[in-house]
Amino acid sequence: MAGSEENYPGVIRPSNLHGGGGLMAGRGKLDAGMGQNRRALSTINGPIQHPCAVYKGNVFSENIANVSNKNPPPGHVHRPVTRNSAAQMANKQQHQHQQPSTIQATKPPLHSATHMNHYDVEDYKAAADDFAVPMFVQHTEAMLEEIEDEMDKEVEMEDLEEEDIILDIDSPDKKNALAVVEYVDDIYAYYKKIESSSCVPLDYMDQQPDINARMRGILVDWLIEVHYKFELMEETLYLTVNLIDRFLAVQPVMRKKLQLVGVTAMLLACKYEEVSVPVVEDLILISDKAYTRQEVLDMEKLMVNMLQFNMSVPTPYVFMRRFLKAAQCDKKSEHMAFFMIDLCLVEYPMLRFPPSLLAAAAIFTAQSGLSGFQQWDRTCEKYSGYAQDQLLECSKLMISFHHKAATGKLNAVYKKYSTSKYGHVAKYETVNFLPDDEAMVV
Repeated sequence: MAGSEENYPGVIRPSNLHGGGGLMAGRGKLDAGMGQNRRALSTINGPIQHPCAVYKGNVFSENIANVSNKNPPPGHVHRPVTRNSAAQMANKQQHQHQQPSTIQATKPPLHSATHMNHYDVEDYKAAADDFAVPMFVQHTEAMLEEIEDEMDKEVEMEDLEEEDIILDIDSPDKKNALAVVEYVDDIYAYYKKIESSSCVPLDYMDQQPDINARMRGILVDWLIEVHYKFELMEETLYLTVNLIDRFLAVQPVMRKKLQLVGVTAMLLACKYEEVSVPVVEDLILISDKAYTRQEVLDMEKLMVNMLQFNMSVPTPYVFMRRFLKAAQCDKKSEHMAFFMIDLCLVEYPMLRFPPSLLAAAAIFTAQSGLSGFQQWDRTCEKYSGYAQDQLLECSKLMISFHHKAATGKLNAVYKKYSTSKYGHVAKYETVNFLPDDEAMVV
């Protein structure tokens, strides 16, 4: 090819010196560029749409004639060849050899031909089409938008399905032999089946000639205080109250013997549940020596015979441990749930609810009261066997007991749960989480 200077206007090169005269004899590069003898490159190579050079790594465009790769154009800055740019240069060269006319026709013109700026492939694409966004950037942005849309859809689906997820609460305890994961569902199914045997008729107090429901409440309130002072296990308290109600349902008791029934029931519950059992003398002392040792032993014989030695009954505590695990309660919610169910021990009308319902309603009331909205998911529903609607009646009664706990005469439960051991949950302000038409006015 002839040494055309069309791609380097204004640059003086040796090929510009005509003959021996050089610049003095001829008109020079600048004048030659403006002469009438200049032929348009369109007559040689066709239409030129990009008057400036494109330098791709170590390769110049074919439109620059007589330019060695070893001598890049002035102002060129060496750019390191990366794996990505090398692959792009190889592809570009292959397309140039196969379709040179097509490539030349599709290359957009750069804005200035007087500045010899050199571009790599990415820069050249970026300068094309009047600062249009490169295709790979558009493709990346489209992919990111698509990914964000998919993530938003997944989050929405997770929010919708979160309430439908039923957790396997026993999976973390599969290696714990004491958790008996293989049998725990059957055990609690059996508890639900026989829990009616631990219940008593709601009207049993009508058959008592000398005592009433108010006296029963005073006795249970006192036993809660004794239980707390002796630092007994929680199971002992619930079994004690259960033994008292079952015994009074089948045996008439005089008023002066009612406290003896309570002391004896606690002694039996301690023998069944405790590791270290209080001696009879301790119980006589706590009752202000109102009874003798022999009276306690005689009442113990009468109670076990009337109850047919049946001490293995599911109390609310049995279900509380299981339902608390299903609800994944924190310590505060756990203390609040036990506070609610202890309040029910004193109240005679709560005997109409089975132990499992009392436990489920206590947990539902505690969690919902602390959060301010109703909480009872499908996991709780599955393991408790109760839907949320079945708990509302019992829950409303518990809320009413909480409202009057601090001001009522029977306040042993309130004082117990106002201590630091139970996180002062009794002093928490009750949050009404039920709608106005369902909330009970206290």
